[in-house]
Amino acid sequence: MSVTRAEDIAYVRFSAPDLSRMCAFLEDFGMVAVKSAGDQLFMRGAGPAPFVHATEPGEPGFRALGVKLESLADLERLAAQENVHVESLDAPGGGFIATLTDPDGHFIEAVAAQSPAAPLPLETPAPWNSGHAHRRLRATRRISAGPARVVRLGHAVLNVSNFRASESWYKDRFGFITSDEIAVNDDFSVGAFLRCDRGATPTDHHTLFLLQSPRGPGFNHAAFEVADLDDLMCGHDHLASAAYKNAWGVGRHVLGSQVFDYWRDPYGHILEHWTDGDLFTAEDGSNTVLVKDLVGTQWGPAMPADFG
Repeated sequence: MSVTRAEDIAYVRFSAPDLSRMCAFLEDFGMVAVKSAGDQLFMRGAGPAPFVHATEPGEPGFRALGVKLESLADLERLAAQENVHVESLDAPGGGFIATLTDPDGHFIEAVAAQSPAAPLPLETPAPWNSGHAHRRLRATRRISAGPARVVRLGHAVLNVSNFRASESWYKDRFGFITSDEIAVNDDFSVGAFLRCDRGATPTDHHTLFLLQSPRGPGFNHAAFEVADLDDLMCGHDHLASAAYKNAWGVGRHVLGSQVFDYWRDPYGHILEHWTDGDLFTAEDGSNTVLVKDLVGTQWGPAMPADFG
């Protein structure tokens, strides 16, 4: 039994020497700046999360991953086991936080009791016509140019030095369930896509992916759900026209099924736009797959050699 059950991913936190430059990229990526606390930059999506991305001044780097717990009681129980303090979260939405350190030194900020933000409006898209059904009749489909509209943070990927040690650490504390384990052979696996255990409530195919990487531990990427496929493609064109660096995409993953589009922020961190991902319940269980399924696509370009 795990100490707690994670409800969702909360946010990713970085540092950068120029917050205005980071803000400009994130706005072009489709996020919205919210009121800063102190000298930090907080960005939100259209969903109810008070923020999904934070940046503090400093040398470029990944600082922490936020994991949302179901209740303050869960947070206090986890903090007691880890012998860390529960503190007020000085950020949009408030709430409480306890900072843990995983086996590779990644800071994991368990959070609870944040106040949700009022969702931002999203236009209802016109129906799609396809060979299966014609649902849009006597009307056009017109897409406005501009950034994609980030709705929420869906998952993060961390490179780790020992997959089994990290898998045990995260499952013991947050109750994650394996969706797909990545096997090299019968005796060795290099990673797994982990989803939250929300019982009968469908949840994303993965909230966290742990990958034992020959490049050593560190941040791999963070993935943000956008409004829909048209929104993702418009966002791709907008970022390309602004001369940002595309890291991989557009394509459709095998594992998780998402349509993906990866970009590098001004300091080299990879952020993903995605849409149309799989959702599963606890009873859907786990699978073991091969590395080719991890790096392969159902359609789209092959994974670049320098990705992640």
